[in-house]
Amino acid sequence: MIEFRGAGPIEFGERLDTVIDIYSAAMRPPADQLPGRKAIMRNHGTYPYFQCYFAEWRDAPFGVRGTAEPRIVGFAYGFRGAPGQWWHDVVHRELTDRAGREVADAWLGHAFELAEIHVHPDYQGKGIGRAMIRTLCAGRRERSAVLSTHDRPTAARHLYASLGFTDLLSRYVFPGGYEEYAIVGRPLPLTRA
Repeated sequence: MIEFRGAGPIEFGERLDTVIDIYSAAMRPPADQLPGRKAIMRNHGTYPYFQCYFAEWRDAPFGVRGTAEPRIVGFAYGFRGAPGQWWHDVVHRELTDRAGREVADAWLGHAFELAEIHVHPDYQGKGIGRAMIRTLCAGRRERSAVLSTHDRPTAARHLYASLGFTDLLSRYVFPGGYEEYAIVGRPLPLTRA
């Protein structure tokens, strides 16, 4: 049985080892990138209006609440984007260059940035990612939700499109990177899709 539980910056920081384990299983990054990723995630917890949800698996028969400690099998978090944050600034600059300042300000001027959404591979394909995004976006006061994802046909790319996210930028390479990303967004609130 899957349950979603909100966590603030303090608990998020305390659970970073578990978060990194799930991130590693889902994304399979080179091991030497993990300390930097962990530092970035820790810093994200300090951003304004930070919000996190953990997807917890409870080993219990259907309809019976077990006493076993739940296992975290997924997590999603985001925050309000603002000038001075690296992702916000580089994406705003590129969107301004390609589509104009009005478009960049409309999408990123008061946006909820979905920074990380990951489900352990053993639990993927069960609707957990979709449910976490819906839960994370519910009640947000920002006018849009934005995120970056690999710009190729992946399950994540399909999920975001099915939730109404559209491409704001495609074939975007972050400074210092080499992989192509799509920056996608959609107005809030998230409606049923």
